[in-house]
Amino acid sequence: MSDQARNLTCELIGTFALTFIGAGAIVTTKWTGGEPGLVGIALAHGVILAIVVSATMNISGGHINPAVTIALWATGRIKLAGAVAYIIAQCAGATLAGVLLSMAFHSINVGPAGMTGSAAANASMLGTPNFGPSLSAGTVVLLEGLLTFLLGFAVFGTAVDKRAPNIGGFGIGLTVFVDILACGPITGAAMNPARTLGTLIGGGPATAGLWGQHWVYWVGPVAGACLAAFVYDAMILKQPTRV
Repeated sequence: MSDQARNLTCELIGTFALTFIGAGAIVTTKWTGGEPGLVGIALAHGVILAIVVSATMNISGGHINPAVTIALWATGRIKLAGAVAYIIAQCAGATLAGVLLSMAFHSINVGPAGMTGSAAANASMLGTPNFGPSLSAGTVVLLEGLLTFLLGFAVFGTAVDKRAPNIGGFGIGLTVFVDILACGPITGAAMNPARTLGTLIGGGPATAGLWGQHWVYWVGPVAGACLAAFVYDAMILKQPTRV
């Protein structure tokens, strides 16, 4: 297998795992009537991301997120063709996860809360990040941008910077965990366009009404990740001596 094929396989599997486990925790909370809840949902996203980033960072770089890939491209750390291929692989992995998650829950019978898996998947919109009419798109872009800025800063500080401590993806997963605790009930705390796209597609008719919001979950995370990348590059990384 070529290096590129290995890289894309890692990105696909990693984003699949994040989407399947993270969204699965959201649908399960609806199906059970409250468990594992917000903390469990945040843990599911954070722990699985820490695992897959640690497992793939020495092969593909462990991006697992189009916003991270775009930020790394914007700062010259990946070529355009490679970045496009990564984003396609990430979106494909997330979409496969969304489709399989939908199929799985639509085959589950009545749960502890008296709800079928199918009803839980539809009621939770398959765990797709979304926001209600009380929030403006601009507010959600701002919040998602801020959350992803923190995530991007963690990526650069723990994975990109060669001075970083050898903690694998722990710091990155922990950032996602606390971001979801802070804003999960408000914006969905996506921070990842592929994660949002996967369940949006997988949800079918249940998520059809969310397509009008989808641009927000690209603009906010991409802007936040790029800003973090530029700030870290300009203000924290050691600059080469000019002669």
